Amino acid sequence: MNEYAEIMQHPRYRLQHHRPMPEDSRAAQFSAFAALSGFDEEIDETARLTISRNDPAEDDLAELDAAFQRLLTEAPAHPHVTVSYFQPDARKSGGRYVQFSGQFRHYDAERGQLVFTDGTAIPAQAVCGLKLQ
Repeated sequence: MNEYAEIMQHPRYRLQHHRPMPEDSRAAQFSAFAALSGFDEEIDETARLTISRNDPAEDDLAELDAAFQRLLTEAPAHPHVTVSYFQPDARKSGGRYVQFSGQFRHYDAERGQLVFTDGTAIPAQAVCGLKLQ
């Protein structure tokens, strides 16, 4: 037999001098405890993947250099360019490869950046692919 069977039939005890707590207050009393606030964000950050940068081969460097020289030659015409580059992650080691397409404005030699007409600046050292269209 069930060990609670004999007490199941008894009426619930209520204090005579106190009203019962409303259900919404009772629910708030037992709501989730937020001692680990920020923990979910930390788990998401740890789970976010980054990749390491691959060093290009000699042939790829020669091809990239030729494309860069052609870009500098055609710079006054503001050609449309697609650039593939490595973007380092701000929070952890590694990063990701990104593609950007836009109209080339000029090369800022002092900062070592490719500058586009929309104001985007990409570090020349991060570039791994360059296509003029």
